Amino acid sequence: MNFAKPERPEKIIQFGEGGFLRGFVDWMIQILDEETDFNGSVAVVQPIAQGMCDMLQKQNCVYTHIIRGYDNGTPVSVSKKIDVISRTVNPYEDYEAYLKLAENPDFRFVVSNTTEAGIAYVAEDKLNDTPPKSFPAKMTALLNRRFTLGLPGFIFFPCELIEKNGLELKKIILQYADDWNLGDGFKKWIEEENVFCSTLVDRIVTGYPRDEKIDLGYEDNMLNTSEFFHLWVIEGPQSILKEIPFDKTNLNVIVTDDLNRYRVRKVRILNGAHTAMIPYALLSGVQTVKECMENEEIYSFVRKCIFDEVIPTLDLPESELKEYAEDVFIRFKNPYIKHLCASISLNSVSKFKVRVLPSLLEYIKRTGEKPQNLLFSFAKLIEFYKKGTPNDDPDVMAFMKEKSVEEILANVDFWDEDLTFLAGDVAKYVD
Repeated sequence: MNFAKPERPEKIIQFGEGGFLRGFVDWMIQILDEETDFNGSVAVVQPIAQGMCDMLQKQNCVYTHIIRGYDNGTPVSVSKKIDVISRTVNPYEDYEAYLKLAENPDFRFVVSNTTEAGIAYVAEDKLNDTPPKSFPAKMTALLNRRFTLGLPGFIFFPCELIEKNGLELKKIILQYADDWNLGDGFKKWIEEENVFCSTLVDRIVTGYPRDEKIDLGYEDNMLNTSEFFHLWVIEGPQSILKEIPFDKTNLNVIVTDDLNRYRVRKVRILNGAHTAMIPYALLSGVQTVKECMENEEIYSFVRKCIFDEVIPTLDLPESELKEYAEDVFIRFKNPYIKHLCASISLNSVSKFKVRVLPSLLEYIKRTGEKPQNLLFSFAKLIEFYKKGTPNDDPDVMAFMKEKSVEEILANVDFWDEDLTFLAGDVAKYVD
């Protein structure tokens, strides 16, 4: 492979070099550079001591990304060379090189994916640590250097899977500003000169294909793979599109002032479909999501759950909800993604409470009727804990196994309310 790449101004600081960001954000930046006048590159910061920045640097930060899935029922594979990463910076080896990123006025955006545990406050972190442990502390140090130089702030696009990730990152940075006595001027600059967008990301990135042989005709140790579907919802002002013109492409990027409705859509439809069908599937001896889609009974059941009983409880336009749901079922059928039902079944009680129960209760509230498919999924959840192979907190598993349907539904600790009014409807489906 030719690892040469064009030189572009560095505009994005990216915390994280893993498969997800390379198969989601960097892939999008590649398309932005090819289709618009954005003309920007990405400097990647390694967020933890052990990482893959050396491997990436050995390839001049150039790699291949392959997208695989179905197109009108036919398996399709599309590959693209990604050359938007300019360089990598390891703050654990050269902390000053990291802080010097603050000195480049062209940097405008900060993207991160440091896992759900990454946006966290670590009280022991200090300004003179080289580097501080947490991502927000490292970011506060970088922002402080930039502030002292009188440069403009950043627009933040955190991709960590926590609610209100942008606001949470900002809150922790302001906490460090207090801890480290950085002053009211710095805090004012954080508030007024930086934009902390909360975001929702949705794409299955399957990473390096270790269990299969893909002949590229060249060696690429950073080869990355994903599905076709991608969605990035950014809660922030429309003005950011003047600086990063996603709207001039066909990328599925939505800039909105209300992220929550998209989060609810994803949780209730995509995650809800998983949680509604997995106990039923495992009790039926079905092992993967793709096999669920090939099983006529399970496939029909989960479609009725989503289209007949979940979508009527959501407030986005019906056509938009149905289109998203159809995309979900296409993704579930992807032959290149082996998604084990057993792995999805982890902590199914708490998942059911968040992903399925709100749809069930909202359906009753809006229609005055009881949604029989969602009630059936509730019954299969209980049956799975009694007869199947659940993976949950031992106390939860013991309670579910030993107690009656009525006692389970009455457990306010599980469901946040007493659900015994559903006992008759659920019990009739428990085998």
